[in-house]
Amino acid sequence: MEKQPMFHNYDQNVEYMKDRMGVDKSFDIIHLDLEYAGRKMSLFAIDGFVKDEILHYLMEGLSRLDPDQLEPEPLEKLLKTYIPYVELETKDDLNEAVDWVLAGPTALVVEGINDKVIMIDARTYPVRGPQEPDVERVVRGSRDGFVETIVFNTALTRRRIRDRSLRMEYMQIGRRSKTDICISYLEDIADMDRVKRIKEQLEVIDTDALPMAEKTVDEFLSGEHWSPYPTIRYTERPDTAAAHLYEGHILIMIDGSPSVMITPSTFWHHLQHAEEYRQKPSVGAYLRFVRFFAVLASIFVLPLYYLFSIDPSLLPEVLQFIGPTEVGVIPLIAQFLIAEIGIDTLRMAAIHTPSALATALGLVAAILIGQVAVAVGLFSNEVILYLAAAVIGTYCTPSYELSLANRLSRLGLLILTALFGVKGLTIGITVWILYLARLNTFNTAYLWPFLPFNYRAFRDVILRTPMPLKNRRPAFLHPQDPDK
Repeated sequence: MEKQPMFHNYDQNVEYMKDRMGVDKSFDIIHLDLEYAGRKMSLFAIDGFVKDEILHYLMEGLSRLDPDQLEPEPLEKLLKTYIPYVELETKDDLNEAVDWVLAGPTALVVEGINDKVIMIDARTYPVRGPQEPDVERVVRGSRDGFVETIVFNTALTRRRIRDRSLRMEYMQIGRRSKTDICISYLEDIADMDRVKRIKEQLEVIDTDALPMAEKTVDEFLSGEHWSPYPTIRYTERPDTAAAHLYEGHILIMIDGSPSVMITPSTFWHHLQHAEEYRQKPSVGAYLRFVRFFAVLASIFVLPLYYLFSIDPSLLPEVLQFIGPTEVGVIPLIAQFLIAEIGIDTLRMAAIHTPSALATALGLVAAILIGQVAVAVGLFSNEVILYLAAAVIGTYCTPSYELSLANRLSRLGLLILTALFGVKGLTIGITVWILYLARLNTFNTAYLWPFLPFNYRAFRDVILRTPMPLKNRRPAFLHPQDPDK
């Protein structure tokens, strides 16, 4: 951004800021011409971002000033004595001052102080309450969640981490949007080389704005633009974010989004859920095992069922009952593809359906898919059963992004099985594993600790170990104190 040093004339400074912000073109930009202590002053703010009570209090205090009270060194007197507020700054660049006003703080231009603009960060944002996120609910545990305001999110994180080494580094991204970004990490634990690389990657992002907030940043950081598998984990739970900070992860918070980015994140991080750590270790290990089984079923149950249906000789005698008793009026593979598209259509319809009509949508879906479709011969009963098992496994996946990626993998395996039979399924699974093995998340193998193999870390992935045994941190994060 081109710098504009302040002019040596008060009126020029005011006119430049008015023109830069379009004061006369936007109704929500406030410009007040004031005069206190015998000096002309101009105040710039955005209606809706400024705390009226605080500014009224400050203006009331300034109105009591006498001219001799600001002499000598009027700037020092104002900052240290006569503007009683915590968050005060000065700017010597008019363009930067305008950008700050558009972000929420208030600018005060004072006659006779022609080298600095006083910035008063008395802003407030419309915000909802920190309620529990819908996609990460737990039976027992905290009910607060991140919101769309970055300052609230940093406060929710600090509430759980009262560590002197917790760092919250601020930056802005977007030539026009000037979106606020916060990089959070524990300086005594996190790999500082990785922190430096992430900051460098963020600094070189050159775009007008971040319209989709964290998802826009994800596309710049991940490097795998066409890969369906997520290399960054998202969370809306402060306790989950805090746990990852203690392990050595680096968080990225973006103003305007309740989702916090956790970097780096392997495939197995997307399969963890806070509920496992809210229960006893044995129960948590059982829940994790069930979740892994459900996720694997969501990928492989339909291709395997289709393979056994077209070639029953692959089944042992005790499992010969698997397979459709009534094929239906259309081929089996077409039934699966139509049902898959139908499920996704219903999912999108549920998202866009008002809560008051959600029950009606569920009844319609149950009647159309579960009864009418079978009665007219469009689907067989077995197709509905195994599709339901796959969908349940999809909904058991804690990461929404991973569940969508697994759905695409399931469709790919299903089509390969229909085209080439056993060879198609074998090749598809092999390519799927090799594809995941070649993925990297911030220079870390995506399938670590499975590939490359690390026994201790892989055991912790498979089993939910007791909390006292979890003091060790993941080796791939290169923590500074792994033995503490």
